Amino acid sequence: MSEKEKKSKAEQLKEKLFYKKEHSTLTMSDKEQKAADRYCEGYKQFLDKGKTEREAAAAAVEMAKAAGFVPFDKKKTYKAGDRVYRLNREKSVILAVIGKGDIDRGVNLTAAHIDSPRLDLKQNPLYESENIGYFKTHYYGGIKKYQWPSVPLSLHGVIVKPDGSKVTVNIGEDENDPVFMVTDILPHLAEEQYKRPAAKLIQGEELNILVGSRPFKDDKESEGVKLAVMEILNKKYGIVEKDFLSAELECVPAFKAKDVGFDRSLVGSYGQDDRVCAYTALTAILDLKEAPERTAVCVLTDKEEIGSDGNTGLASSYLKYFLYDLAQCMGGDARTMLSASYCLSADVNAAFDPSFPDCFERRNCSKINYGVVVGKYYGARGKSGTSDANAEYIGHIHSTLDKNKVVWQTGELGKVDFGGGGTVAMFIANLNIDTVDVGVPVLSMHAPYEITAKNDVYMAYKAFVTFHKMSD
Repeated sequence: MSEKEKKSKAEQLKEKLFYKKEHSTLTMSDKEQKAADRYCEGYKQFLDKGKTEREAAAAAVEMAKAAGFVPFDKKKTYKAGDRVYRLNREKSVILAVIGKGDIDRGVNLTAAHIDSPRLDLKQNPLYESENIGYFKTHYYGGIKKYQWPSVPLSLHGVIVKPDGSKVTVNIGEDENDPVFMVTDILPHLAEEQYKRPAAKLIQGEELNILVGSRPFKDDKESEGVKLAVMEILNKKYGIVEKDFLSAELECVPAFKAKDVGFDRSLVGSYGQDDRVCAYTALTAILDLKEAPERTAVCVLTDKEEIGSDGNTGLASSYLKYFLYDLAQCMGGDARTMLSASYCLSADVNAAFDPSFPDCFERRNCSKINYGVVVGKYYGARGKSGTSDANAEYIGHIHSTLDKNKVVWQTGELGKVDFGGGGTVAMFIANLNIDTVDVGVPVLSMHAPYEITAKNDVYMAYKAFVTFHKMSD
Protein backbone atom coordinates (compact mmCIF):
# COMPACT_ATOMS: atom_id res chain seq x y z
CA MET A 1 0.00 0.00 0.00
CA SER A 2 1.42 3.41 -0.99
CA GLU A 3 1.84 6.27 1.47
CA LYS A 4 -0.96 8.14 -0.29
CA GLU A 5 -3.33 5.18 0.11
CA LYS A 6 -2.54 4.96 3.84
CA LYS A 7 -3.78 8.53 4.37
CA SER A 8 -7.46 9.14 4.99
CA LYS A 9 -9.44 11.26 2.57
CA ALA A 10 -9.50 14.09 5.13
CA GLU A 11 -5.72 13.95 5.50
CA GLN A 12 -5.27 14.06 1.74
CA LEU A 13 -7.67 16.99 1.42
CA LYS A 14 -5.92 18.89 4.21
CA GLU A 15 -2.60 18.33 2.49
CA LYS A 16 -4.06 19.62 -0.76
CA LEU A 17 -6.19 22.49 0.50
CA PHE A 18 -4.73 23.86 3.74
CA TYR A 19 -1.94 26.45 3.95
CA LYS A 20 0.95 25.47 6.18
CA LYS A 21 4.01 27.53 7.00
CA GLU A 22 7.28 25.74 6.36
CA HIS A 23 10.17 25.81 8.84
CA SER A 24 13.29 26.74 6.87
CA THR A 25 15.58 24.38 8.79
CA LEU A 26 13.43 21.42 7.78
CA THR A 27 13.15 22.43 4.13
CA MET A 28 16.64 23.75 3.36
CA SER A 29 19.32 21.32 2.20
CA ASP A 30 22.54 20.97 4.19
CA LYS A 31 24.35 22.74 1.36
CA GLU A 32 21.99 25.70 1.47
CA GLN A 33 22.14 25.79 5.28
CA LYS A 34 25.94 26.11 5.10
CA ALA A 35 25.56 28.82 2.46
CA ALA A 36 23.29 30.74 4.85
CA ASP A 37 25.83 30.50 7.65
CA ARG A 38 28.65 31.70 5.36
CA TYR A 39 26.52 34.55 4.06
CA CYS A 40 25.85 35.82 7.57
CA GLU A 41 29.56 36.14 8.32
CA GLY A 42 29.70 38.97 5.78
CA TYR A 43 26.47 40.34 7.17
CA LYS A 44 27.92 40.59 10.69
CA GLN A 45 30.95 42.45 9.34
CA PHE A 46 28.65 44.93 7.59
CA LEU A 47 26.71 45.51 10.84
CA ASP A 48 29.92 46.28 12.74
CA LYS A 49 31.21 48.56 10.00
CA GLY A 50 28.01 50.53 9.38
CA LYS A 51 26.42 51.50 12.69
CA THR A 52 25.08 54.81 11.40
CA GLU A 53 23.45 55.84 8.14
CA ARG A 54 26.65 57.61 7.02
CA GLU A 55 28.81 54.59 7.78
CA ALA A 56 26.38 52.16 6.15
CA ALA A 57 26.19 54.35 3.02
CA ALA A 58 30.00 54.54 2.87
CA ALA A 59 30.30 50.77 3.28
CA ALA A 60 27.71 50.23 0.51
CA VAL A 61 29.58 52.53 -1.88
CA GLU A 62 32.86 50.78 -1.11
CA MET A 63 31.27 47.40 -1.86
CA ALA A 64 29.64 48.79 -5.00
CA LYS A 65 32.91 50.15 -6.37
CA ALA A 66 34.59 46.79 -5.74
CA ALA A 67 31.76 45.18 -7.74
CA GLY A 68 32.31 47.47 -10.73
CA PHE A 69 29.74 50.21 -10.07
CA VAL A 70 30.61 53.77 -11.15
CA PRO A 71 28.97 57.14 -10.36
CA PHE A 72 25.82 57.76 -12.41
CA ASP A 73 26.05 60.49 -15.06
CA LYS A 74 22.68 61.48 -16.51
CA LYS A 75 24.39 62.88 -19.61
CA LYS A 76 25.74 59.47 -20.59
CA THR A 77 24.07 56.66 -22.49
CA TYR A 78 24.18 53.26 -20.84
CA LYS A 79 23.94 49.74 -22.20
CA ALA A 80 22.73 46.46 -20.73
CA GLY A 81 24.94 45.29 -17.87
CA ASP A 82 26.30 48.73 -16.94
CA ARG A 83 26.47 49.29 -13.18
CA VAL A 84 25.98 52.75 -11.68
CA TYR A 85 25.33 54.37 -8.30
CA ARG A 86 24.43 57.76 -6.87
CA LEU A 87 25.33 58.87 -3.32
CA ASN A 88 22.94 61.41 -1.80
CA ARG A 89 24.52 63.64 0.87
CA GLU A 90 26.54 60.70 2.24
CA LYS A 91 23.40 59.27 3.88
CA SER A 92 21.55 57.40 1.14
CA VAL A 93 22.62 55.41 -1.91
CA ILE A 94 20.94 54.33 -5.14
CA LEU A 95 22.43 51.54 -7.27
CA ALA A 96 21.30 50.29 -10.69
CA VAL A 97 22.21 47.53 -13.11
CA ILE A 98 20.96 48.38 -16.60
CA GLY A 99 18.66 45.70 -18.04
CA LYS A 100 18.34 44.26 -21.51
CA GLY A 101 14.77 45.44 -22.06
CA ASP A 102 13.26 48.79 -22.92
CA ILE A 103 13.35 51.07 -19.86
CA ASP A 104 9.67 51.86 -20.46
CA ARG A 105 8.95 48.28 -19.36
CA GLY A 106 9.80 49.44 -15.84
CA VAL A 107 12.45 48.67 -13.25
CA ASN A 108 12.62 46.16 -10.42
CA LEU A 109 13.31 48.25 -7.33
CA THR A 110 14.28 47.22 -3.80
CA ALA A 111 14.20 49.83 -1.01
CA ALA A 112 15.62 49.50 2.50
CA HIS A 113 16.59 52.01 5.16
CA ILE A 114 19.98 52.32 6.86
CA ASP A 115 19.07 54.54 9.83
CA SER A 116 18.28 52.98 13.21
CA PRO A 117 17.04 54.21 16.62
CA ARG A 118 19.79 55.84 18.64
CA LEU A 119 20.75 58.76 20.90
CA ASP A 120 21.74 61.95 19.05
CA LEU A 121 23.76 64.64 20.82
CA LYS A 122 21.98 67.95 21.20
CA GLN A 123 23.54 70.92 19.45
CA ASN A 124 24.96 72.28 22.70
CA PRO A 125 25.59 68.97 24.47
CA LEU A 126 28.54 69.24 26.85
CA TYR A 127 27.94 70.22 30.46
CA GLU A 128 29.19 69.53 33.98
CA SER A 129 27.22 68.70 37.12
CA GLU A 130 28.74 67.88 40.52
CA ASN A 131 32.18 67.38 38.95
CA ILE A 132 30.89 64.89 36.37
CA GLY A 133 30.88 65.61 32.64
CA TYR A 134 27.86 64.75 30.47
CA PHE A 135 26.47 65.01 26.96
CA LYS A 136 22.82 65.98 26.57
CA THR A 137 20.97 63.82 24.02
CA HIS A 138 17.77 63.72 22.01
CA TYR A 139 16.68 60.20 21.15
CA TYR A 140 16.06 59.36 17.48
CA GLY A 141 13.27 57.01 16.43
CA GLY A 142 11.11 54.73 18.54
CA ILE A 143 12.98 53.42 21.58
CA LYS A 144 12.11 52.04 24.98
CA LYS A 145 14.07 54.64 26.92
CA TYR A 146 14.60 52.38 29.93
CA GLN A 147 16.65 49.98 27.78
CA TRP A 148 19.45 52.48 27.13
CA PRO A 149 20.95 53.16 30.59
CA SER A 150 23.88 50.92 31.59
CA VAL A 151 24.59 49.97 27.94
CA PRO A 152 28.15 50.68 26.72
CA LEU A 153 27.88 53.27 23.95
CA SER A 154 30.14 54.43 21.15
CA LEU A 155 30.17 57.88 19.56
CA HIS A 156 29.95 58.23 15.77
CA GLY A 157 29.50 61.11 13.37
CA VAL A 158 30.96 64.21 11.81
CA ILE A 159 31.89 67.72 12.97
CA VAL A 160 32.09 70.52 10.40
CA LYS A 161 34.46 73.35 11.33
CA PRO A 162 34.02 77.03 10.37
CA ASP A 163 36.49 76.62 7.49
CA GLY A 164 34.33 73.86 6.02
CA SER A 165 36.68 71.03 6.90
CA LYS A 166 35.03 67.90 8.27
CA VAL A 167 36.16 65.74 11.17
CA THR A 168 35.01 62.12 11.34
CA VAL A 169 34.37 60.75 14.84
CA ASN A 170 34.32 57.07 15.79
CA ILE A 171 35.08 56.36 19.46
CA GLY A 172 34.17 53.20 21.35
CA GLU A 173 34.39 50.51 18.66
CA ASP A 174 38.08 49.67 18.93
CA GLU A 175 39.00 47.38 21.84
CA ASN A 176 41.32 50.08 23.19
CA ASP A 177 38.76 52.88 22.99
CA PRO A 178 36.79 54.20 25.95
CA VAL A 179 33.01 53.80 25.89
CA PHE A 180 30.23 56.01 27.21
CA MET A 181 27.22 55.33 29.43
CA VAL A 182 23.81 56.56 30.48
CA THR A 183 23.53 55.93 34.22
CA ASP A 184 20.53 54.59 36.16
CA ILE A 185 19.54 54.68 39.82
CA LEU A 186 20.22 51.59 41.93
CA PRO A 187 17.15 49.46 42.88
CA HIS A 188 17.71 50.21 46.57
CA LEU A 189 16.82 53.87 45.89
CA ALA A 190 14.35 53.39 43.06
CA GLU A 191 11.08 53.38 45.04
CA GLU A 192 9.87 56.62 43.42
CA GLN A 193 11.14 55.59 40.00
CA TYR A 194 9.15 52.35 40.21
CA LYS A 195 5.96 54.41 40.59
CA ARG A 196 6.43 55.88 37.12
CA PRO A 197 4.66 54.27 34.14
CA ALA A 198 6.98 52.13 32.02
CA ALA A 199 7.23 54.77 29.27
CA LYS A 200 8.64 57.19 31.84
CA LEU A 201 10.88 54.92 33.93
CA ILE A 202 13.64 56.81 32.19
CA GLN A 203 12.63 60.14 30.68
CA GLY A 204 14.12 61.77 27.61
CA GLU A 205 15.99 64.45 29.56
CA GLU A 206 17.51 61.74 31.79
CA LEU A 207 19.32 60.12 28.86
CA ASN A 208 22.50 61.99 29.70
CA ILE A 209 25.75 60.38 28.63
CA LEU A 210 28.63 60.18 31.09
CA VAL A 211 31.83 61.44 29.39
CA GLY A 212 34.35 62.23 32.14
CA SER A 213 35.08 62.92 35.82
CA ARG A 214 38.65 64.26 36.21
CA PRO A 215 38.73 68.08 36.42
CA PHE A 216 41.38 70.29 34.86
CA LYS A 217 43.97 70.90 37.59
CA ASP A 218 43.28 74.55 38.33
CA ASP A 219 41.18 75.17 41.41
CA LYS A 220 40.58 78.78 40.41
CA GLU A 221 38.38 77.81 37.46
CA SER A 222 34.87 76.34 37.56
CA GLU A 223 33.65 73.58 35.22
CA GLY A 224 37.00 71.84 35.44
CA VAL A 225 35.70 68.50 34.12
CA LYS A 226 34.07 70.16 31.10
CA LEU A 227 37.31 72.04 30.44
CA ALA A 228 39.35 68.83 30.69
CA VAL A 229 37.03 67.06 28.22
CA MET A 230 37.19 70.00 25.78
CA GLU A 231 40.99 69.98 26.02
CA ILE A 232 41.02 66.29 25.04
CA LEU A 233 38.67 66.94 22.11
CA ASN A 234 40.66 69.98 21.01
CA LYS A 235 43.91 68.02 20.98
CA LYS A 236 42.36 65.04 19.16
CA TYR A 237 40.10 66.81 16.67
CA GLY A 238 41.11 70.47 16.74
CA ILE A 239 37.60 71.58 17.73
CA VAL A 240 36.16 74.11 20.16
CA GLU A 241 32.78 73.93 21.89
CA LYS A 242 31.05 76.07 19.25
CA ASP A 243 31.83 73.38 16.66
CA PHE A 244 29.21 71.13 18.25
CA LEU A 245 26.60 73.45 16.71
CA SER A 246 27.52 72.18 13.23
CA ALA A 247 27.95 68.51 14.10
CA GLU A 248 26.02 65.28 13.67
CA LEU A 249 27.06 63.01 16.53
CA GLU A 250 25.23 59.80 17.37
CA CYS A 251 25.60 57.41 20.28
CA VAL A 252 24.93 53.75 19.50
CA PRO A 253 25.55 50.50 21.41
CA ALA A 254 29.22 49.49 21.37
CA PHE A 255 28.34 45.78 21.08
CA LYS A 256 29.71 43.72 18.20
CA ALA A 257 27.49 41.50 16.07
CA LYS A 258 27.64 37.94 17.41
CA ASP A 259 26.11 34.52 16.90
CA VAL A 260 23.32 33.79 19.39
CA GLY A 261 22.39 30.36 20.78
CA PHE A 262 24.19 27.06 21.27
CA ASP A 263 23.50 26.18 17.64
CA ARG A 264 24.66 29.61 16.37
CA SER A 265 21.45 29.86 14.35
CA LEU A 266 20.77 33.51 15.21
CA VAL A 267 22.51 36.86 14.77
CA GLY A 268 22.51 39.40 17.60
CA SER A 269 23.41 43.02 16.87
CA TYR A 270 22.42 46.64 17.14
CA GLY A 271 20.73 48.14 14.06
CA GLN A 272 19.35 45.05 12.33
CA ASP A 273 16.21 47.10 11.70
CA ASP A 274 16.71 47.74 8.88
CA ARG A 275 20.31 46.98 7.95
CA VAL A 276 19.40 43.31 7.66
CA CYS A 277 17.26 44.20 4.63
CA ALA A 278 19.75 46.82 3.46
CA TYR A 279 22.57 44.27 3.35
CA THR A 280 20.50 41.56 1.68
CA ALA A 281 19.12 44.00 -0.92
CA LEU A 282 22.58 45.47 -1.51
CA THR A 283 24.35 42.16 -1.99
CA ALA A 284 21.53 40.90 -4.21
CA ILE A 285 22.11 43.67 -6.74
CA LEU A 286 25.91 43.50 -6.42
CA ASP A 287 25.80 39.77 -7.16
CA LEU A 288 23.93 40.10 -10.47
CA LYS A 289 26.47 38.51 -12.81
CA GLU A 290 24.54 39.16 -16.02
CA ALA A 291 22.33 41.98 -17.20
CA PRO A 292 18.75 41.34 -16.01
CA GLU A 293 15.77 41.59 -18.34
CA ARG A 294 14.43 44.61 -16.46
CA THR A 295 16.74 47.25 -15.03
CA ALA A 296 17.51 46.49 -11.37
CA VAL A 297 17.54 49.35 -8.86
CA CYS A 298 18.32 49.33 -5.13
CA VAL A 299 17.91 52.32 -2.81
CA LEU A 300 19.32 52.43 0.71
CA THR A 301 17.64 55.37 2.37
CA ASP A 302 17.77 57.47 5.53
CA LYS A 303 15.21 58.93 7.98
CA GLU A 304 12.68 56.05 7.91
CA GLU A 305 12.68 55.81 11.70
CA ILE A 306 11.39 59.39 11.99
CA GLY A 307 8.89 59.35 9.12
CA SER A 308 11.17 59.51 6.04
CA ASP A 309 11.05 63.31 5.90
CA GLY A 310 14.12 65.33 4.94
CA ASN A 311 16.15 65.32 1.74
CA THR A 312 17.76 61.95 2.47
CA GLY A 313 14.45 60.23 3.27
CA LEU A 314 12.04 58.71 0.76
CA ALA A 315 9.32 61.27 1.42
CA SER A 316 11.60 63.58 -0.59
CA SER A 317 12.13 63.44 -4.36
CA TYR A 318 15.72 62.23 -4.68
CA LEU A 319 14.70 58.70 -5.75
CA LYS A 320 12.09 60.04 -8.17
CA TYR A 321 14.64 62.41 -9.71
CA PHE A 322 17.13 59.57 -10.16
CA LEU A 323 14.52 57.41 -11.87
CA TYR A 324 13.55 60.35 -14.11
CA ASP A 325 17.20 60.88 -15.04
CA LEU A 326 17.65 57.16 -15.67
CA ALA A 327 14.63 57.01 -17.96
CA GLN A 328 15.74 60.11 -19.85
CA CYS A 329 19.30 58.95 -20.49
CA MET A 330 17.94 55.56 -21.63
CA GLY A 331 15.58 57.25 -24.09
CA GLY A 332 12.44 56.37 -22.18
CA ASP A 333 9.46 58.16 -20.67
CA ALA A 334 9.69 58.48 -16.88
CA ARG A 335 5.96 58.25 -16.17
CA THR A 336 5.58 55.20 -18.38
CA MET A 337 8.55 53.56 -16.67
CA LEU A 338 7.26 54.26 -13.14
CA SER A 339 3.80 52.90 -13.92
CA ALA A 340 5.33 49.65 -15.19
CA SER A 341 7.79 49.24 -12.29
CA TYR A 342 7.79 46.78 -9.39
CA CYS A 343 9.10 47.36 -5.89
CA LEU A 344 9.92 45.27 -2.84
CA SER A 345 9.92 47.59 0.16
CA ALA A 346 12.60 45.77 2.13
CA ASP A 347 11.82 46.25 5.81
CA VAL A 348 11.66 44.01 8.85
CA ASN A 349 8.64 42.51 10.58
CA ALA A 350 8.02 41.77 14.26
CA ALA A 351 8.69 38.07 14.90
CA PHE A 352 6.34 36.21 17.22
CA ASP A 353 7.82 36.17 20.72
CA PRO A 354 6.54 33.28 22.92
CA SER A 355 7.37 35.35 26.02
CA PHE A 356 4.85 37.99 24.92
CA PRO A 357 2.19 36.04 22.99
CA ASP A 358 -0.68 38.44 23.68
CA CYS A 359 0.84 41.08 21.39
CA PHE A 360 0.36 38.91 18.31
CA GLU A 361 -2.47 37.32 16.34
CA ARG A 362 -0.97 33.89 15.82
CA ARG A 363 -2.59 33.05 12.49
CA ASN A 364 -1.18 36.17 10.84
CA CYS A 365 2.16 36.87 12.51
CA SER A 366 5.66 36.04 11.30
CA LYS A 367 8.05 33.68 13.07
CA ILE A 368 11.80 33.31 13.03
CA ASN A 369 13.14 30.50 10.83
CA TYR A 370 10.02 30.47 8.66
CA GLY A 371 11.59 32.50 5.90
CA VAL A 372 11.34 36.00 4.50
CA VAL A 373 8.08 37.84 5.29
CA VAL A 374 5.76 39.14 2.56
CA GLY A 375 3.53 41.77 4.18
CA LYS A 376 0.57 42.92 2.11
CA TYR A 377 0.18 45.88 4.47
CA TYR A 378 1.65 47.21 7.70
CA GLY A 379 0.50 50.52 9.14
CA ALA A 380 -1.63 51.05 12.24
CA ARG A 381 -5.28 50.89 13.26
CA GLY A 382 -7.32 51.05 10.02
CA LYS A 383 -4.26 50.39 7.81
CA SER A 384 -3.09 54.02 8.06
CA GLY A 385 0.45 54.70 6.88
CA THR A 386 0.62 51.78 4.45
CA SER A 387 0.24 51.15 0.73
CA ASP A 388 -1.77 47.87 1.00
CA ALA A 389 -0.51 46.03 -2.10
CA ASN A 390 -3.02 44.81 -4.67
CA ALA A 391 -3.84 41.12 -5.07
CA GLU A 392 -2.48 40.87 -8.62
CA TYR A 393 0.98 42.01 -7.57
CA ILE A 394 0.95 39.92 -4.41
CA GLY A 395 0.08 36.85 -6.48
CA HIS A 396 2.91 37.59 -8.89
CA ILE A 397 5.43 37.83 -6.04
CA HIS A 398 4.14 34.70 -4.28
CA SER A 399 4.36 32.57 -7.43
CA THR A 400 7.83 33.91 -8.26
CA LEU A 401 9.16 33.04 -4.79
CA ASP A 402 7.58 29.58 -4.94
CA LYS A 403 9.06 28.82 -8.36
CA ASN A 404 12.51 29.74 -7.10
CA LYS A 405 12.22 27.74 -3.86
CA VAL A 406 12.41 30.77 -1.58
CA VAL A 407 11.04 29.96 1.89
CA TRP A 408 8.57 32.74 2.70
CA GLN A 409 5.71 33.56 5.03
CA THR A 410 3.17 36.30 5.61
CA GLY A 411 3.03 38.57 8.61
CA GLU A 412 1.41 41.58 10.24
CA LEU A 413 2.98 43.93 12.76
CA GLY A 414 1.03 42.79 15.82
CA LYS A 415 -2.68 42.61 16.61
CA VAL A 416 -5.18 44.99 15.05
CA ASP A 417 -5.45 48.19 17.14
CA PHE A 418 -2.52 47.01 19.26
CA GLY A 419 0.16 49.17 17.71
CA GLY A 420 1.56 48.73 14.22
CA GLY A 421 4.22 50.56 12.27
CA GLY A 422 5.12 51.92 8.87
CA THR A 423 7.75 51.45 6.17
CA VAL A 424 8.83 53.34 3.06
CA ALA A 425 6.36 51.35 0.93
CA MET A 426 3.75 54.10 0.70
CA PHE A 427 6.23 56.68 -0.59
CA ILE A 428 7.23 54.43 -3.48
CA ALA A 429 3.65 53.33 -4.13
CA ASN A 430 2.77 57.03 -4.38
CA LEU A 431 4.94 57.11 -7.52
CA ASN A 432 2.42 54.68 -9.09
CA ILE A 433 4.78 51.73 -8.59
CA ASP A 434 3.41 48.33 -7.53
CA THR A 435 4.90 47.89 -4.06
CA VAL A 436 4.82 45.26 -1.32
CA ASP A 437 6.75 44.90 1.94
CA VAL A 438 9.22 42.01 2.05
CA GLY A 439 11.70 41.54 4.89
CA VAL A 440 13.19 39.62 7.78
CA PRO A 441 11.37 38.85 11.08
CA VAL A 442 13.15 40.34 14.11
CA LEU A 443 13.03 39.60 17.84
CA SER A 444 13.58 42.51 20.27
CA MET A 445 13.08 45.05 17.47
CA HIS A 446 14.29 48.60 18.31
CA ALA A 447 16.18 47.31 21.35
CA PRO A 448 19.92 48.05 21.67
CA TYR A 449 20.54 44.41 20.62
CA GLU A 450 18.18 42.83 18.09
CA ILE A 451 17.95 39.20 16.94
CA THR A 452 17.41 37.64 13.51
CA ALA A 453 17.64 34.06 12.24
CA LYS A 454 20.40 33.28 9.75
CA ASN A 455 18.03 31.24 7.58
CA ASP A 456 15.65 34.17 7.28
CA VAL A 457 18.49 36.55 6.41
CA TYR A 458 19.62 34.23 3.64
CA MET A 459 16.08 33.77 2.33
CA ALA A 460 15.71 37.56 2.12
CA TYR A 461 18.87 37.68 0.00
CA LYS A 462 17.56 34.85 -2.18
CA ALA A 463 14.20 36.62 -2.55
CA PHE A 464 15.86 39.85 -3.72
CA VAL A 465 18.09 38.01 -6.19
CA THR A 466 15.00 36.23 -7.54
CA PHE A 467 13.11 39.52 -7.76
CA HIS A 468 15.80 41.23 -9.84
CA LYS A 469 15.67 38.35 -12.31
CA MET A 470 11.89 38.61 -12.56
CA SER A 471 10.52 39.67 -15.94
CA ASP A 472 7.15 41.20 -16.86
